Amino acid sequence: MIPLTALWFPILLSTVIVFVASSIMHMVLPYHKSDYRMLPDEDRVTDAIRSAGVTRGPAYFFPYCSFKEMKSAPVVERLKRGPVGLLTVLPSGPPAIGKNLVQWFVYCIVVSVFAASLATA
Repeated sequence: MIPLTALWFPILLSTVIVFVASSIMHMVLPYHKSDYRMLPDEDRVTDAIRSAGVTRGPAYFFPYCSFKEMKSAPVVERLKRGPVGLLTVLPSGPPAIGKNLVQWFVYCIVVSVFAASLATA
């Protein structure tokens, strides 16, 4: 059995490879370009969200209902009428890209360490 500390170089190497490859895939390849679109009349929609007091945090599902209410006639009508959506509100201000990249790199390290520990078992 190989000790996990002996695998520090392969762990870091695999972390860097996954980090660079995923960065290239997300920035260069066009398959994510259609994931997001601009809202029609974006200013009016964002003003309405702001004035409603929506804060960052958990995702908002609309029209909201409990699982027990899901099959009731009023809820079914609201779902048919639409729109049906999931709203995620992020913190105001520019995105923290550096923080997100550091978190992704740390996550890659954790996965690499976990994979190495499984391989040495």
